[in-house]
Amino acid sequence: MKILAFDIGGTEIKYALCDESFNLTEKKSIPTNAHEGGKRIIERVIEIIKSCDGIDRVGISTAGQVDGVKGEIVFATDTIPGYTGVKIKELVQKETGIPTAVENDVNSAALGEAIFGAGRGEKSFICLTYGTGIGGAIYLDGKLFTGNSFSAGEFGHIVTHQGGRKCTCGGEGCYEAYASTTALVNDVNEKLGLSLNGREIFERFDDPEIKAVIDLWIDEIVTGLKSLVYIFNPSLIVAGGGIMNEEYITKEINARLQSQLMNSFKKLRVVKAQMGNDANKLGAAYLASKL
Repeated sequence: MKILAFDIGGTEIKYALCDESFNLTEKKSIPTNAHEGGKRIIERVIEIIKSCDGIDRVGISTAGQVDGVKGEIVFATDTIPGYTGVKIKELVQKETGIPTAVENDVNSAALGEAIFGAGRGEKSFICLTYGTGIGGAIYLDGKLFTGNSFSAGEFGHIVTHQGGRKCTCGGEGCYEAYASTTALVNDVNEKLGLSLNGREIFERFDDPEIKAVIDLWIDEIVTGLKSLVYIFNPSLIVAGGGIMNEEYITKEINARLQSQLMNSFKKLRVVKAQMGNDANKLGAAYLASKL
């Protein structure tokens, strides 16, 4: 079986061929050009599919809240204008005739980690990605839990600071407004009068002022995770996003979280995701292989 797997993000559309052993080859990417709108993005995906020969299945991981049964966008922010309501599965199958699976990006990543990566062998775990915002996914009893309206796992929008910072969701005090990579970058630059990105911040980790801001940010991460641990009582939390490649972060998260939990919740590990940028595509490909 030859699967074409996509990962649609706000900045790039990444795609690759996937074989029956879930080896990804011919990895490519193009700019999303999100300002052109959701329908145009899917038109470009269809153009890519039509340019490839012998495709048996299509798997699509995408930003936004996704009805994985119908394969359509339940809700998306203005990062991709006009994306809400786009019937991705219907459009792709109508234009290409190829069976297509569509799922939310963090759900796809969690599935990729569950089958091939950090969650392999675990019956249940929760997954969070720390980047521009904070995405979440829930893997329970060997399958994704998506909730009543296919939107479960929006961990970035649990409220950790009542009446706090404005969030992109329209609310205030959301977890991602304090614990995302964007929040860290903003805090460092605003508090210290700098203009650094995430990579540059950790290149200057030995600067005591920068380290102090990083430590406060890790406390924000732990605050949100503590609530999630008390809700789900997981044995494993998989933390994704490029920022989690910094060993200091996962080490400190584990230590601080353990020190704050009741004893009955301490049988828990926080580990970084293993599959990197391939997790989403592998998860989408796996779903497509089951069609």
